[in-house]
Amino acid sequence: MKAIEIRNKYLKFFEKHGHKVIPSAPLIPENDPSVLFTTAGMQPLVPYLLGEKHPEGTRLTDYQKCLRTNDIDEVGDNRHLTFFEMLGNWSLGDYFKDEAISMSYEFLTKELGIDPNKLSVTCFAGDEDAPKDIVAAEAWKRVGIPEERIYFYGKSNNWWIAGEEGPCGPDTEMFLDTGKPACGPNCGPDCNCGKYVEIWNNVFMEYYKSKDGSISKLKQQNVDTGLGLERMTMLLQGKETPFDTELFLPVMEKLKELEKVEYIESRRIVAEHLRSSIMVIADGGRPSNIDRGYVLRRLIRRMTRHLNKLQIDLNELGGLVDLYVETLKELYPYLEEKKDMIKEVIITEKDKFMRTLSHGEREFEKVANKAKQENKKLIDGYAIFKLYETYGFPPEITSDLAKEQGFEIDLDGFDKLFKEHQEKSRLGSEQKFKGGLAEQNEQTTKYHTATHLLNAALKVIVNKDIHQKGSNITVERMRFDFSCDHKLTDEEKQKTEDLVNEWIKQDLPVTVQTMKKQDAVNSGAECMFIEKYPDEVTVYTIGTVSKEICGGPHVTHTSELGHFKIKKEEASSAGVRRIKAILE
Repeated sequence: MKAIEIRNKYLKFFEKHGHKVIPSAPLIPENDPSVLFTTAGMQPLVPYLLGEKHPEGTRLTDYQKCLRTNDIDEVGDNRHLTFFEMLGNWSLGDYFKDEAISMSYEFLTKELGIDPNKLSVTCFAGDEDAPKDIVAAEAWKRVGIPEERIYFYGKSNNWWIAGEEGPCGPDTEMFLDTGKPACGPNCGPDCNCGKYVEIWNNVFMEYYKSKDGSISKLKQQNVDTGLGLERMTMLLQGKETPFDTELFLPVMEKLKELEKVEYIESRRIVAEHLRSSIMVIADGGRPSNIDRGYVLRRLIRRMTRHLNKLQIDLNELGGLVDLYVETLKELYPYLEEKKDMIKEVIITEKDKFMRTLSHGEREFEKVANKAKQENKKLIDGYAIFKLYETYGFPPEITSDLAKEQGFEIDLDGFDKLFKEHQEKSRLGSEQKFKGGLAEQNEQTTKYHTATHLLNAALKVIVNKDIHQKGSNITVERMRFDFSCDHKLTDEEKQKTEDLVNEWIKQDLPVTVQTMKKQDAVNSGAECMFIEKYPDEVTVYTIGTVSKEICGGPHVTHTSELGHFKIKKEEASSAGVRRIKAILE
């Protein structure tokens, strides 16, 4: 069964069970400072999981493009991916464990034709925060899973939370028995021997974890699920890796045809990183030295050096992009119209990296010459790591050059420094997530509303054609990006600030309506990423000054905001300016 068939079956199945199909959100999140990329299907739905009403109702389903970079250095093995698609269905205070489990079992066995005898499931074992999930286990028994294939595990396996604070709860996970022999008497779904492969996860979000660590009941019980498309495609087709499916195979075969040296790991890295880069660029990502731009830069550069390792002419990159667009057009038809732009971004970054490689080679010569002067036969780990970290110079190239000049290299020292670097990066990523997808409190709600007033004020004071290009909100401040061809004058900044504060003093009402997306657009409501919204949308109106399609949340009256103060105005990118502001 092809990936597109699995996706379509999934959406139609849940549509038949009363779910509304909503569009995938972009890979680059809007108004979410807690993560660099959309990492899970639930991420764009957090306000609704916390109780806000979704315009499409209480039963939703979609496919969500996701990007996770925690395992970027593991890509090249037989299973790790950075970009993937997650199929999901949600109950927002509607059905709960029994119906979720019943639908999951029906879809796996009836729609996908999976042998029920190959299914095992896990449930939460219970602790001081929540009881053992007997309800889920009994639901599995009712649909036909025998007791001996129901396993109970603790929080590390069967509990889910977004960040350190927010909605959380026990989950139940489904595993497919691959038929491989058990590794021992205690072999089960928590074992990494390869016998069991997780295929689906149902999270029962009935609790809320506060900053102080206390657990309380949510006002509504939610179901949040996730089924990985690439993994399911691989398993249903009986393939050993995702790279053997139609999602990667045409590019993998082309790489094998072009390569002069055979490295299966490098071939997978090129195929995976190129696909991920294409998807990020198509959703607005661009290479840079910070945050998500740095992740994209790293993907492209890692892909480029593995093309070099395969001794593939780098001029083939454009053709490989064309082949991927053709390969993925059923799943993501919009790639066709963005193909030329994607190629330009990737090739430009590739060219920059080739200059970096050249620079790195020169820096290596300095290291080698110094070692010769000191009569050393070893290039130490620090020197290798510095070449890698400062100049992006791959350690395997350092190794090759060292051997050519008769040096040994301290790879153990490099590995130690690299692992320390990875740990810092991981902690940094966790810090990005630490803000919590659920960090929607009174202060962030105020800032969210303030972005609407700022957008409206800029249209009045600076230019009516100004549009929002992005925002980033924390409890301490707001950051607002907008289209503008010049640096704001002191007078423009002051007048903008004064107008926002005037509207705050007027105590304007903030009202919300649900309407058809096209009706909202026709009514003059402004929106970023119009394509990401479902057919039914929520429109927030502030007095007569602002009208925007938005997911919320917002205050009910502008007087709740306090005093608005612009702290800084600067360039963000070509044709885009950035304002940083606070509420006092």
